[in-house]
Amino acid sequence: MYCPRCNHEDTKVLETRLGKGNHSIRRRRECLACSHRFSTMEEIVREGLVVVKRNGAREDFDITKIASGIRKATDKRPVEVERINLLISEIVEGLQRKFEDEVPSSAIGEEIMTHLQSVDQIAYVRFASVYREFRDIDELAKAIDQLRKGGKAK
Repeated sequence: MYCPRCNHEDTKVLETRLGKGNHSIRRRRECLACSHRFSTMEEIVREGLVVVKRNGAREDFDITKIASGIRKATDKRPVEVERINLLISEIVEGLQRKFEDEVPSSAIGEEIMTHLQSVDQIAYVRFASVYREFRDIDELAKAIDQLRKGGKAK
């Protein structure tokens, strides 16, 4: 495991714990070169899961795309890295429970928005504005009004 700070390849495991729902393992590590401490997660990856895009195209399920979208939405927001990682795990776990072989891309977007809405409303609006492809400020305003009323923005 490479250190995220100095890129040194030797680290030691300080602590190992089961993650949420006992479906993952969280390890606390320390770099042997710079003493930087960081956490890693080990999860079960189900092989062969395919995403069905809006246009009908199919591609392999890629957790990094989910992570990238969430990280962009939460950029410069007061959401801890640990919370973001847990959010990603919860989303992937939920999708794997709901879908056997094929996941509609719309289900991924909806799952992300559902989770973001409860974590950070600004991050939710950022993600929704890209995912929902708001055409103008009025559509964005409607989504924000729904959030204010406590409902799920559409």
